[in-house]
Amino acid sequence: MSAVVGKLTSLAGGKRRLADAAREGELPVRISGSEFARTTSTPSRVLGFDQALIWVCVALLAFGIVMVYSASIALPDNPRFARYSPYHFVGRHAMWIALSLLAALVAFQVRMDWWEKMARPLFLVSLALLIAVLIPHVGSVVNGARRWIGFGPINFQPSELAKIAILLYASDYMVRKMEVKERFFRAVLPMAIAVAVVGSLLLAQPDMGAFMVIAVIAMGILFLGGVNARMFFVIATILVAAFAAMIWTSPWRRARIFAYLDPFSEDHALGKGYQLSHALIAIGRGEVFGVGLGGSIEKLHWLPEAHTDFLLSVIGEEFGLVGLTCVIFLFFWLTRRIMGIGRQAIALDRVFSGLVAQGVGLWLGFQAFINIGVNLGALPTKGLTLPFMSYGGSAIMANLVAIAIVMRVDAENRQLMRGGRA
Repeated sequence: MSAVVGKLTSLAGGKRRLADAAREGELPVRISGSEFARTTSTPSRVLGFDQALIWVCVALLAFGIVMVYSASIALPDNPRFARYSPYHFVGRHAMWIALSLLAALVAFQVRMDWWEKMARPLFLVSLALLIAVLIPHVGSVVNGARRWIGFGPINFQPSELAKIAILLYASDYMVRKMEVKERFFRAVLPMAIAVAVVGSLLLAQPDMGAFMVIAVIAMGILFLGGVNARMFFVIATILVAAFAAMIWTSPWRRARIFAYLDPFSEDHALGKGYQLSHALIAIGRGEVFGVGLGGSIEKLHWLPEAHTDFLLSVIGEEFGLVGLTCVIFLFFWLTRRIMGIGRQAIALDRVFSGLVAQGVGLWLGFQAFINIGVNLGALPTKGLTLPFMSYGGSAIMANLVAIAIVMRVDAENRQLMRGGRA
């Protein structure tokens, strides 16, 4: 009996020391609201998730709905979209957000150890879908690319599921290979083969943008997982050389690079540089404070894909430098917060959860960086949407499910810090 009392006393003292250390900033885990759950007046559900992260995502989604409506309201004037009403695109966008929120709610209920168990099966399912989309009469062709599978009125893009699948698979892989991460052939080569298989299927669609995002996710997780730095830089060099070779051997990709270098030239202004030149005109018209919501001229059939890939240009035209700065800041804050949650999980010896969260941060941050860079003319044109904001279905769902997984990681971190079980 005395031994049991001694253990309970030691445990209580340990919890008090843990709370004191967290209050003094000595622990890498940040708990908002009351400190842990020792204030019994605060319900545990309030302390169970990062409210600031949720509100930033809600702000991006809400602003995205407004801007998709503004950018697409004039599309029915185009004969290609004559059968659609002015509310068609914003209505579908809102419907997908509602479905995605339900999917995110379900994903949040799933424990991280279940995601770890399902990482390999989910990766195989994503491979099967990437193969299926290439089969005639199964995959749908839009603008010359075969990237969607139709389910009645809904089109699903398997590459978005592949991003989540490779994220989970790479994190699980690094946990399993933690003891041999210094050996190239046993630690890195199998993962490189898996990424190469996914990449070859994506390039067959073709969808080089999604391949770039998946490659960055996989490489980032390898680096964060502790792979030998020399091996990492060797792989990165090979990957960059492979992308350069793909661009150089593809005439239309090469033409995009030349158009990016001089979009306003006589040869490119009405060709490969058309989108970029009008995106820059839109941002230039916005100046500092913009022309006002709904006042964009470029969205009136001058700027193609204004509601998808080039939504940021419409934001720049209607809200100016101030609007662009706010959007960029929100994505920077979001990425930083997600990476912080990943570091918290690793500090609590939850390596898989930490790598998954940091992988989500890399994914959303890199994709936002590419889209913003393309719209500002800092990067060549690439078909990547702005996360949470651009018109889309499966992309929005993938973004929100990824955020739900991060929220689950954060909730389990907080539960552990309150002395419970994840």
